[in-house]
Amino acid sequence: MVTVTYDDSDLSEPDLDSDQLGSRSSLLYESRDQEGSESFDSTSTATRNISQSSNAEIFPTSESQCNTDTVTKSLKCNVCGKVFKPFSDPLAFKRHMAVHSGEKPYSCKTCGKSFTKNSTLLGHMRVHTGEKLYSCETCGNSFTRKGSLLVHMRIHSGEKPYVCNTCGERFCYLSALKKHKAVHTGEKPYSCETCGKGFTERGSLLVHMRIHSGERPYTCKTCGKSFTKKCTLLVHMRIHTGEKPYSCKICGMSFSKNGGLLVHMKTHTGETLKSDISVGKDSL
Repeated sequence: MVTVTYDDSDLSEPDLDSDQLGSRSSLLYESRDQEGSESFDSTSTATRNISQSSNAEIFPTSESQCNTDTVTKSLKCNVCGKVFKPFSDPLAFKRHMAVHSGEKPYSCKTCGKSFTKNSTLLGHMRVHTGEKLYSCETCGNSFTRKGSLLVHMRIHSGEKPYVCNTCGERFCYLSALKKHKAVHTGEKPYSCETCGKGFTERGSLLVHMRIHSGERPYTCKTCGKSFTKKCTLLVHMRIHTGEKPYSCKICGMSFSKNGGLLVHMKTHTGETLKSDISVGKDSL
């Protein structure tokens, strides 16, 4: 074995003559050929041990290491504290953070509306294509989203899961509860720049703006009549379908609109309508 010493003043490797180079080469090849032998070159053995140690840290081999070092790692939202496990859904944390940042990377090429999730965009696209995959087994009304069908079913079941903490009034829809709360607070943060009218929700303001722009994006496929609101179109469609989802529990009479049922109920209670009072005043 050739022994090489290093001078502290010179860290470069010294030049070896041809005999020394041949001796070292033969030793290295001999150690490779004698597989399983313990007579390895000391430098080669040290390098191998370091390499194995590094690989063990980067790539855990035992099941216990995987469980503790990889599977149990989680991501926590610094805003609301919600915890996510990236290996169950790698993109869940990124989608969640978009809720706080307001980022909406998925845009509709038809109307330009943006969404935080691609799945929400795909559901929205059915508004333009007219595709309705989910149908009500009671009345046959169809919807583009399953969630919309579930909300619609409350009309038939009478379920009102949203309760006002101030007055106790119950509502079928969360949006209806939010609008109702403005009755108590009086807050209307969204104002029309054209007429100054205030609204509790941004969506209501956008719908209101169609009065000034004349936009009517919702069209009846049967008669061609257009509307500013989707809900107005749905109510209108009952003229063609004959659907009357609102029934009087006293006499069983049905109506296409909830307002029609409320007016009818006053015939049973004997309550005087405001319109009857105004007509009486005008006749005096």
